[in-house]
Amino acid sequence: MTTALGMTPEFIIAQGGTHYIADSFTNTDYSHMFVDKQLDSDDEDTDDQPSVFMMWLYIKNANDVPVLNQILAFKVGGCVVCVNTAYLDAPFNDHHELKAQALDGAMRQINVTQERRTESKRQQAQRGSRPRRYAQSKYPKTAFVLESPTLIETEETGRRAEGPLIVFVTGSVEQIIDADTSDLNNYPFLKLVAPEDISRVSAYVERLVQSSNVLFEKFSLLQRPHIIDGDIRVSDTRNKRIIVESLGAAAQDGVLLLLRKVGEKRPPTLDMAGNYLHANIGSEDNRGYVSLAELISSDCETTDIGDLWN
Repeated sequence: MTTALGMTPEFIIAQGGTHYIADSFTNTDYSHMFVDKQLDSDDEDTDDQPSVFMMWLYIKNANDVPVLNQILAFKVGGCVVCVNTAYLDAPFNDHHELKAQALDGAMRQINVTQERRTESKRQQAQRGSRPRRYAQSKYPKTAFVLESPTLIETEETGRRAEGPLIVFVTGSVEQIIDADTSDLNNYPFLKLVAPEDISRVSAYVERLVQSSNVLFEKFSLLQRPHIIDGDIRVSDTRNKRIIVESLGAAAQDGVLLLLRKVGEKRPPTLDMAGNYLHANIGSEDNRGYVSLAELISSDCETTDIGDLWN
């Protein structure tokens, strides 16, 4: 933040979320993007609301000069967490409308300004009528902010053995694993991961730190991780696995993960040498589910996002 915009985090944190947007669309447009959308029908099916958006905005720096920023906005658990990439040499070209790409949910390009105006007219026309239901995600989601592995190097070990600590996690984590947000603060993230997936998740975090792209991974968490000393420990061979799909991005000082629960499976068994054997999928629900990695790649030539994707 200091390098890109010349402002300290302490200064920014006291300001409104839209205070420094230089584009001429209204602040209402930005807020509208993160509002749960209403359903158009009265059936019982629920839509998977988008939680991750990619957009281009001009942000004013400390000298009020507009700087082009590519923003990845993660909305989950009542919070919006952003990863920004600043392009300091890009000329100013005012965006009169706010446009974004949803990277999950319906995964579509959105003209937020036009959508907000249409929704406003529809609400005015429907005043006094039966309230509409709001779409809800059928796949619980939670977001983690981890410290950057590059900031925890030590002379003795090079990297902390248990991996990066959790700096922030949304309350919705309780819908996925048996854990409380207050207990997870400064807790090693890899201790939540199923032992058979730790090396893969560790490599995934390393790839995120070294890449400017959004990266995807699928792995398992322990349903009942051992967090508090003195609590009854559930052995790994009896601890149900929670299958999650992760969409991640990294900044210079941290890693952001959006986890979506897609199923459960029984714990793997061990062979005579103590190695994990492949576990049956169990109750993983793939009905109508297409993974994010199947729909989006980090290559602009193989994704529907086109020129917007970096």
